[in-house]
Amino acid sequence: MAEPAIALDDVHLSLGSGAARVHILKGVSLDISAGESVGIVGPSGSGKSTLLMVLGGLERADAGSVRVAGSELTGLGEDDLARFRGRSVGIVFQAFHLIPTMTALENVAVPLELAGAPNAFDRARAELAAVGLADRTDHYPTELSGGEQQRVAIARALAPEPALLLADEPTGNLDEDTGAPIVDLMFQACAERGMTLVIVTHDPELARRCRRTVRMRAGEVVGAESAPALVEAR
Repeated sequence: MAEPAIALDDVHLSLGSGAARVHILKGVSLDISAGESVGIVGPSGSGKSTLLMVLGGLERADAGSVRVAGSELTGLGEDDLARFRGRSVGIVFQAFHLIPTMTALENVAVPLELAGAPNAFDRARAELAAVGLADRTDHYPTELSGGEQQRVAIARALAPEPALLLADEPTGNLDEDTGAPIVDLMFQACAERGMTLVIVTHDPELARRCRRTVRMRAGEVVGAESAPALVEAR
C-alpha cells in the first residue's frame, strides 16, 4: 500500500504561555492520500488554519506524529524544516503575502533562487504564463488587481513543483467572480501535476469541489465526508 501524502497521529498543539496558553489542536489524527483534494471546514477558532500551518512545517506540534511527503516533521530543526518546505510544500494565503518591492516575476523566482535552481527566472516566467499573467511579469503587486496578485501567489507556490499545495482561505479577499477562476486554476494545476491539495475554507461550495471534506470543531476532527456529500462549514 502506498504511503499517505499526509499522516497525522494524535497531534496536539498549544500556543501562548502561562495563563494565556491555549490548547489549539487536540489529538488530531488524519490520513490524506497522494493526489487527493481535501477541504478542511469548521467554525472560526476550530483550529483549521493552525492545522494547515502544522502540515506546512510553519508550526511545530507539541505531541504526536506529523508525517508529510515522506518526512517526519516533529524531529526536524528549523533549517531542515525550511528545506522541507522549499522542496515539498507550496502555500497560498488569503492575504497573498507578495513582496511589495519585487515584480511578479521576482516574487515567483524567490523560492526557486532559494533552492538554487539555475534557471529560476525562466521557470518563473513559465509559471506566470501558466496562470495567465505572461504580460504582467514586470508589474509590482500594487499595480495588480487582487485576483492577479493571487495568481502570482499560486505561481510562486507551484514553481518549485511541490508534492503538496496548501491553501488558507485562498478566495477570502476576492469577490465571487474573481475567486471562481482562482479556484479552477488551483484544482486544474493539482490535477495536471498529481499534487495533493488541502484547502481551509468557510465556503461550502469550494469544499464540495474537493474529493473529501474534513470537519473540525474546537481543535478536533469531528467528521469527514467524501464527494458528493453535502458539506456545511458553519
